[in-house]
Amino acid sequence: EVEPSNLESVVKGISKMNFDGFNITKPYKIEIMKYLDEVDEYARLIGAVNTVKISNGILKGYNTDGTGFLRSFRENAGVEIEGKNVFILGSGGAARAIAITLALNKVKKIYICNRTFEKAAALSSDVNKLVNCHAISMEYGDMKNAINDSHVLINTTSLGMFPNINESPLNKNLLNENLIVCDIVYNPVKTKLLNDAEEKRCKIVPGLPMLVYQGAESFEIWTNISAPIDVMFKAAEEASLQRA
Repeated sequence: EVEPSNLESVVKGISKMNFDGFNITKPYKIEIMKYLDEVDEYARLIGAVNTVKISNGILKGYNTDGTGFLRSFRENAGVEIEGKNVFILGSGGAARAIAITLALNKVKKIYICNRTFEKAAALSSDVNKLVNCHAISMEYGDMKNAINDSHVLINTTSLGMFPNINESPLNKNLLNENLIVCDIVYNPVKTKLLNDAEEKRCKIVPGLPMLVYQGAESFEIWTNISAPIDVMFKAAEEASLQRA
């Protein structure tokens, strides 16, 4: 873990220490970009980086969050995202990656809801500028109608993450059985939100597959070798059982 005041010096240090690359997680996925030499075009569109490759001292940023989520969604929900209305909770780096990736994959409408409305508005504006998708920002108090208009709900906030496992980003009475409910939190494997969703007979998509798939893509960026997905899933599941 790195303190904000040390981020620049840590990144510079890593670049001199014979690493092939590293991952970045919240809250630095946007901040990290100012310390990189290059940014992949897809990551530039997203405006956030979670993976850095180091080649001959050059640091290049990538983003595997959005594609990791999309692969997880397709495999666990069993449907395509194209043409769907999506409700996203949160507006941080992961929310940016997922929102823009979904917009590029032809979702019909994206509702973005954040406790700080200005952040939701900024992300909605960016999505609308970049791609031909209708993104709408909203405050927490206005969720009900938007959720009822949505096919997919995605939590990108940390609410419900260990140790606060009894928290949920929304009241379960806002859920309905027509929703596919996704949570990118992977500790615990099944969050309170997902348990509530199952009670409401929703299809659920947990966060662990996204963790594995975004990590697999990072592995391939660093090594140019196909990632051992089965081994990675086994390791992630065993680690989850140990935490539980």
